[in-house]
Amino acid sequence: MSALMCKTKMAVEATEPARRPPSSSPRRPPTSSPRLSASQTTRFAPASSDPSPSASSSGGYYTSTSFPKHSSVTGTSTGTGSSSLSGFRHSLPDNPVIYDFSELRSATNNFLAKPRHSSSSSSCWRCSLRGKDVIVFRRKFRRKIEMGSLKELLGMICRSHLVSIAKLLGASVSGDNIFLAYEFVDGASLSDCLRNPKIPNFTVLGTWMSRMQVAADVAHGLDYIHNNTGLNMILVHNHIKSSSVLVTEPSFRAKICHFGTAQLCGEEDENDEGAGEGPSASPRLKRSDSRRMQFEGARGYMSPEFRVTGVATQKSDVYSFGVVLLELLSGEEPFKYKYDKESREFVRTSIIDTARAAVDGDGGGGAEGRLRKWVDRRLSDSFPVEVAEKLVRLGLECVEADPDRRPDMSRVEGKVSKLYMQSKSWSNSINVPTNISVSIGPR
Repeated sequence: MSALMCKTKMAVEATEPARRPPSSSPRRPPTSSPRLSASQTTRFAPASSDPSPSASSSGGYYTSTSFPKHSSVTGTSTGTGSSSLSGFRHSLPDNPVIYDFSELRSATNNFLAKPRHSSSSSSCWRCSLRGKDVIVFRRKFRRKIEMGSLKELLGMICRSHLVSIAKLLGASVSGDNIFLAYEFVDGASLSDCLRNPKIPNFTVLGTWMSRMQVAADVAHGLDYIHNNTGLNMILVHNHIKSSSVLVTEPSFRAKICHFGTAQLCGEEDENDEGAGEGPSASPRLKRSDSRRMQFEGARGYMSPEFRVTGVATQKSDVYSFGVVLLELLSGEEPFKYKYDKESREFVRTSIIDTARAAVDGDGGGGAEGRLRKWVDRRLSDSFPVEVAEKLVRLGLECVEADPDRRPDMSRVEGKVSKLYMQSKSWSNSINVPTNISVSIGPR
């Protein structure tokens, strides 16, 4: 009988759940807790990823996999979401700054450092300003602007932001000079990339796609300046040339420099802001008063009406872009002088004339042969001929003598983007396959 009772007791103990031994640690709070606000749940989210019962099943807590981790000191997220938000925040333009002139003197060692570039109208220095690597340009005012208007104009221009445009960070005024601080872009100018006197037979832009990338970036940036800044004003660049375009490695992305210079230096005629817009714009252009304002421009990039009136318009920017586009395709300067042995005189050669002869001339070899001869030989004759011809004709449209016959930048940018995609398809179609093996040994 006692043996039977012992077996029955053992069977009952085997079917009952094991009882937890008493512990000296305090009891855990119940799984149900009062509802917490969003800030409280974020602050009290467990730092460990261990899926404990209180962390996974509680109504007031969240597991570490539900939200990115938070720092217990600053309360800022350290997960992937925070990194993307941080990158977006750093990509936004900073508030414009009116620097004190003494601050610029201290940063540039009283401007005693050798300028990176110097001309009769401007000089520039690279320096560190408020913890940022910047480049400071000195320019002369073409027309005096009141400080209040200058601050308002600077605020509008500095808030314009595009990856294809070097950012303007601030400015400082001293006498008749204005100092413009831009972000420093580590790259080389397009003119130096195309023409290096030390190595004339080499260029870093040795592929067709690298040049198409530069053309697309410059067209996109100039179209943004003309049409997409969102500002209630007409903007022109007035300094489009190959030396004002910086090319960065390794992807050969291009950035337009000197954005805002025309407005902040008073290079625009305030009485002719609407000039160059619409079919009836040409009669409104008038010659600038040389006693009140002088104008400057780069030889070979100035449109015919700009050389006469000195008034910068969006159509004159289109003309300059057309010259840069032809320069990018041929690798040649806008114009140069060659010595003619027969006449014993220097003959002026224009890139516009040679481009027009290449696509519409009567020379031997046919249109394709003339075009292949005109395009930069350092491309090793590896480019889509149809795309190149369309680009040359687009460049010639931009340099029409009549500004009303030139397209606006929105149309130009659309065509360049379309030709870029066609070039991309051509480049992908001629890529050498890499998944094959070659053996030169005997079989």
